[in-house]
Amino acid sequence: MTINEIQDEIIEEFQDFDDWMDRYQLLIDMGGEQPALPAEYKTEQNLIDGCQSRVWLQADMVDGKVRFQAESDALIVKGIVALLVRVFDGQTPQDILSSDLYFIDRIGLTEHLSPTRSNGLLAMLKQMKMYALVFSQKAGA
Repeated sequence: MTINEIQDEIIEEFQDFDDWMDRYQLLIDMGGEQPALPAEYKTEQNLIDGCQSRVWLQADMVDGKVRFQAESDALIVKGIVALLVRVFDGQTPQDILSSDLYFIDRIGLTEHLSPTRSNGLLAMLKQMKMYALVFSQKAGA
Protein backbone atom coordinates (compact mmCIF):
# COMPACT_ATOMS: atom_id res chain seq x y z
CA MET A 1 0.00 0.00 0.00
CA THR A 2 1.12 3.55 -0.63
CA ILE A 3 1.50 6.10 2.15
CA ASN A 4 -1.64 7.92 0.96
CA GLU A 5 -3.69 4.70 0.83
CA ILE A 6 -2.67 3.94 4.42
CA GLN A 7 -3.54 7.49 5.49
CA ASP A 8 -6.97 7.22 3.85
CA GLU A 9 -7.55 3.93 5.68
CA ILE A 10 -6.67 5.57 9.02
CA ILE A 11 -8.98 8.54 8.32
CA GLU A 12 -11.80 6.10 7.58
CA GLU A 13 -11.21 4.22 10.84
CA PHE A 14 -11.34 7.43 12.88
CA GLN A 15 -14.47 8.72 11.10
CA ASP A 16 -16.46 6.01 12.87
CA PHE A 17 -16.03 7.94 16.13
CA ASP A 18 -17.40 11.43 16.81
CA ASP A 19 -16.43 11.60 20.46
CA TRP A 20 -12.77 12.28 21.20
CA MET A 21 -12.77 9.95 24.18
CA ASP A 22 -13.59 7.15 21.74
CA ARG A 23 -10.82 8.32 19.40
CA TYR A 24 -8.34 8.31 22.28
CA GLN A 25 -9.47 4.77 23.09
CA LEU A 26 -8.88 3.78 19.46
CA LEU A 27 -5.37 5.24 19.69
CA ILE A 28 -4.71 3.33 22.91
CA ASP A 29 -6.00 0.12 21.29
CA MET A 30 -3.76 0.66 18.25
CA GLY A 31 -0.77 1.12 20.54
CA GLY A 32 -1.69 -2.06 22.40
CA GLU A 33 -1.78 -4.04 19.14
CA GLN A 34 1.73 -2.96 18.23
CA PRO A 35 4.36 -5.67 18.80
CA ALA A 36 6.66 -4.98 21.74
CA LEU A 37 10.01 -3.50 20.82
CA PRO A 38 12.80 -6.02 21.45
CA ALA A 39 14.78 -5.11 24.56
CA GLU A 40 18.02 -4.64 22.60
CA TYR A 41 16.46 -1.60 20.86
CA LYS A 42 15.38 0.12 24.08
CA THR A 43 18.58 2.11 24.27
CA GLU A 44 19.43 5.75 24.95
CA GLN A 45 20.45 6.05 21.29
CA ASN A 46 16.93 5.07 20.15
CA LEU A 47 15.11 7.45 22.51
CA ILE A 48 13.51 10.36 20.67
CA ASP A 49 14.48 13.79 21.96
CA GLY A 50 11.57 16.18 22.40
CA CYS A 51 9.07 13.66 23.74
CA GLN A 52 7.88 14.11 27.30
CA SER A 53 7.27 10.37 27.62
CA ARG A 54 9.85 7.84 26.56
CA VAL A 55 9.64 6.80 22.90
CA TRP A 56 12.10 4.41 21.32
CA LEU A 57 12.41 4.21 17.54
CA GLN A 58 14.42 1.61 15.64
CA ALA A 59 14.86 1.88 11.86
CA ASP A 60 16.50 -0.58 9.52
CA MET A 61 16.91 -0.69 5.75
CA VAL A 62 15.71 -4.02 4.33
CA ASP A 63 15.54 -4.63 0.58
CA GLY A 64 15.33 -0.93 -0.22
CA LYS A 65 12.53 -0.26 2.29
CA VAL A 66 12.68 1.34 5.71
CA ARG A 67 11.44 -0.93 8.49
CA PHE A 68 10.38 0.87 11.64
CA GLN A 69 9.76 -0.52 15.11
CA ALA A 70 8.78 1.67 18.03
CA GLU A 71 7.39 1.70 21.52
CA SER A 72 6.44 4.19 24.20
CA ASP A 73 5.82 3.95 27.91
CA ALA A 74 2.71 6.18 27.61
CA LEU A 75 -0.55 4.71 26.26
CA ILE A 76 -1.71 7.51 23.95
CA VAL A 77 1.82 8.22 22.71
CA LYS A 78 2.24 4.51 21.99
CA GLY A 79 -0.88 4.78 19.81
CA ILE A 80 0.46 7.84 18.01
CA VAL A 81 3.79 6.17 17.26
CA ALA A 82 1.90 3.04 16.15
CA LEU A 83 0.05 5.18 13.58
CA LEU A 84 3.30 6.68 12.29
CA VAL A 85 4.93 3.26 12.04
CA ARG A 86 1.86 1.97 10.19
CA VAL A 87 2.15 4.78 7.64
CA PHE A 88 5.92 4.70 7.09
CA ASP A 89 6.94 1.07 7.73
CA GLY A 90 7.92 -0.76 4.57
CA GLN A 91 8.10 2.39 2.43
CA THR A 92 11.11 3.57 0.45
CA PRO A 93 13.21 6.41 1.89
CA GLN A 94 12.18 8.64 -1.03
CA ASP A 95 8.46 7.99 -0.48
CA ILE A 96 8.85 8.85 3.22
CA LEU A 97 10.78 12.04 2.46
CA SER A 98 8.29 13.25 -0.16
CA SER A 99 5.17 12.30 1.81
CA ASP A 100 2.56 14.78 2.97
CA LEU A 101 1.02 13.49 6.18
CA TYR A 102 -2.48 14.90 5.90
CA PHE A 103 -4.11 12.25 8.11
CA ILE A 104 -2.88 13.93 11.31
CA ASP A 105 -5.03 17.01 10.68
CA ARG A 106 -7.89 15.12 9.05
CA ILE A 107 -8.49 12.89 12.08
CA GLY A 108 -8.28 15.94 14.37
CA LEU A 109 -5.15 14.78 16.15
CA THR A 110 -3.39 18.15 15.99
CA GLU A 111 -6.18 20.05 17.73
CA HIS A 112 -6.80 17.39 20.39
CA LEU A 113 -3.24 16.85 21.59
CA SER A 114 -1.67 18.75 24.45
CA PRO A 115 1.24 21.03 23.43
CA THR A 116 3.75 18.55 24.88
CA ARG A 117 2.23 15.64 22.92
CA SER A 118 2.15 17.76 19.76
CA ASN A 119 5.85 18.49 20.23
CA GLY A 120 6.46 14.78 20.72
CA LEU A 121 4.55 13.96 17.53
CA LEU A 122 6.69 16.43 15.59
CA ALA A 123 9.85 14.96 17.15
CA MET A 124 8.79 11.43 16.11
CA LEU A 125 8.06 12.58 12.55
CA LYS A 126 11.34 14.45 12.34
CA GLN A 127 13.30 11.40 13.53
CA MET A 128 11.55 9.07 11.07
CA LYS A 129 12.26 11.42 8.18
CA MET A 130 15.87 11.77 9.36
CA TYR A 131 16.31 7.99 9.20
CA ALA A 132 14.81 8.01 5.68
CA LEU A 133 17.22 10.78 4.66
CA VAL A 134 20.24 8.90 6.00
CA PHE A 135 19.15 5.67 4.29
CA SER A 136 18.53 7.47 0.99
CA GLN A 137 21.99 9.07 1.14
CA LYS A 138 23.63 5.71 1.91
CA ALA A 139 21.77 4.11 -1.00
CA GLY A 140 22.91 6.86 -3.33
CA ALA A 141 26.54 6.66 -2.23
